[in-house]
Amino acid sequence: MSTEQVSAIPSGRLVAVAKHVSSHPLSPLTSSEISNVSTLVQSLYPRSTKLQYKSITLQEPEKAHLVPFLDAEHNGLKKSTIERRAFVAYYIRNTDKLHEAIINLSRQKVESNVRLGPNIHGPGDAEEILLVEKIALADEGVQAEIAKLQLPEGTSVISDPWIYGSDGVNDDQRMYQCFLYMRDPNDPSNLDSNHYAFPLTISPVVDTIEWKVIRIDLLPSGSDHSTKEPQPLKIQPPNEYDPDYQQLRTDLKPLNVIQPEGASFKITQIGETGRVVEWQKWFLRVGFNQREGMVLHDVRYDNRSIFYRMALSDMVIPYADPRHPFHKKAAFDLGDVGAGVMANNLKLGCDCLGSIHYLNAVLNTDKGEPWPMENVVCVHEQDAGIGWKHTNYRTGKAAIVRNRELVVQSIITVANYEYIMAFIFNQAGEVKYEVRATGVVSTQPIDDGVEVQWGTIVHPGVLAAHHQHIFSLRVDPAIDGQNNRLVHEEAHPMPCSDFNPHGVGYAVQETLIDRSGGFDINTDHNRTFKIQNSSVRNRVNGKPVAYKIHAPPFQKLLADPDSFHFKRAEFADHNIYATKYRDGELYAGGEYTNQSRGGDGVRSWANRKDDIRDTDLVLFIQFGLQHATRIEDFPVMPCEIIHVVFKPVNFFDKNPALDVPPSSQEFNRSTLLEAEGHHQPSAEAKVGEKGQVCCSSKL
Repeated sequence: MSTEQVSAIPSGRLVAVAKHVSSHPLSPLTSSEISNVSTLVQSLYPRSTKLQYKSITLQEPEKAHLVPFLDAEHNGLKKSTIERRAFVAYYIRNTDKLHEAIINLSRQKVESNVRLGPNIHGPGDAEEILLVEKIALADEGVQAEIAKLQLPEGTSVISDPWIYGSDGVNDDQRMYQCFLYMRDPNDPSNLDSNHYAFPLTISPVVDTIEWKVIRIDLLPSGSDHSTKEPQPLKIQPPNEYDPDYQQLRTDLKPLNVIQPEGASFKITQIGETGRVVEWQKWFLRVGFNQREGMVLHDVRYDNRSIFYRMALSDMVIPYADPRHPFHKKAAFDLGDVGAGVMANNLKLGCDCLGSIHYLNAVLNTDKGEPWPMENVVCVHEQDAGIGWKHTNYRTGKAAIVRNRELVVQSIITVANYEYIMAFIFNQAGEVKYEVRATGVVSTQPIDDGVEVQWGTIVHPGVLAAHHQHIFSLRVDPAIDGQNNRLVHEEAHPMPCSDFNPHGVGYAVQETLIDRSGGFDINTDHNRTFKIQNSSVRNRVNGKPVAYKIHAPPFQKLLADPDSFHFKRAEFADHNIYATKYRDGELYAGGEYTNQSRGGDGVRSWANRKDDIRDTDLVLFIQFGLQHATRIEDFPVMPCEIIHVVFKPVNFFDKNPALDVPPSSQEFNRSTLLEAEGHHQPSAEAKVGEKGQVCCSSKL
């Protein structure tokens, strides 16, 4: 589509934005649609019945209908009509009655409305979490426990509500476990004081039906399970991360990212909420929802399909402390609250650099009203070093191309932690999903002179428990079509023989995976998984077109297989789960992770042992961090970076980045020029007119 409108972006640079067109079946719900949905759901009840909406989001069309629609769209053919539907999860307020509803917006009717059974709980929401904070701090019993600490006058106490977790002990009702902290008592006016440097031993539990504190747990602060009554607290010094409290370096020169002609990507607005991004032969649709945050659909390169859908499906952060109530700490941040709900309003020049285009979103409040969210996704380019290079040492001529990347990024804050999540595309047909973990480690009190094996003391009286971060990326591949297969290849040494007399030969062997299941990387054999389309062959070597998966090895979930952690985190025990596609199977830990019991996630789906050869394949790719905490992680943690990369294998006939313009000083305008280029002496042989070969040296 040609550019018909150019809009200025906040940096003063330009990004091409095409003319608005009508809504698309994959466009997120609009503000008016969200209001329409809540009105239709409320019409099922008397006006006096109050509802608490957990999620109002697009019900994506059935894939069997959407794939032909997308193919027709890309080929300029007539498209079928696809009705728009919304998915709703809601409670009858102040009850445990959780419902799911499907709303047909095209027909203005409620197609289904089902109350869910026991031990199925909806996620937290922003309004609810704030209410829980207030309830915990206003409770007379909690205030009495705080009074025993004899804190200085004016001290501010903070409540961090956590999803209660599961251990099977009196945990059928939906609850919050609150962990209390205080701000620096000597600087009470500083609202940004790092309260995680002052953990308290008081932990209220809040019930979400009667909305009151039902129990006050006292936290163990020694080396065993024992607890003790709160005592007058020794005030430790603060430990602030805010730059206002640091003696900042003075020798750092500015580094500006300048694109004088603007960015190289184009964003087309599709109706009110849909966006198409086009860049360097890439085409992708960017969506956004309450649970997953960013979602990519219809990812293509040079009009060849590669991925139907990509999104972070789930994550779990299980903690190492075995004592009550810490043993229940296993945060399923996407299912327990939602990446969309927790998304940051990204700041120009801070979260993203260069010529930036921001994408807004609209979610819902607990009352079913539209909740506009600004700048939740940023799109920008970045230089990622050299893309490819070769110097002909005989002539000294260098051919060099820089690796330009397109970044589609969102950042979420989960109380203490931040996750910076990005889909990154390059000019060689590669896709990377990157997570950077930062923020403040979750802390708890520890007595003077005590050391434990399950955490690190990061400040006087402050323990940061060890924990794991395990992520699950859901990838619905469409490598030149929907019927794909999964294989793995391994490198094995050839046996010594007459053919391999020196014992140096090795061969790469490929194995087809024919049934759904969980599979693991084996670095000893360089086991690599590939997604192939066996019906489309490379015209040069006849191999199936494919993309291979580079996923980092990580330590799987350490919790015992009989534990609730293991039962709930169904994705955390294998590097890859492969399943046969079914509509609605999106979330590796199951639809509802809040105090879940397990049994309805990806491990269960994979156990069907479906035939996954040359069919509609779905992959859940796990990656993660074993975070053995360090003192250097406090008061704020330097970014830990992990990523999964998808690389073309026999998909192209040659390096697809050959047509990228070479890097030059005129184009890049670096400020330091090197002296004369390196030129090695060499020798070459020339064939004469009579076929003789002569040698000569060149300096």
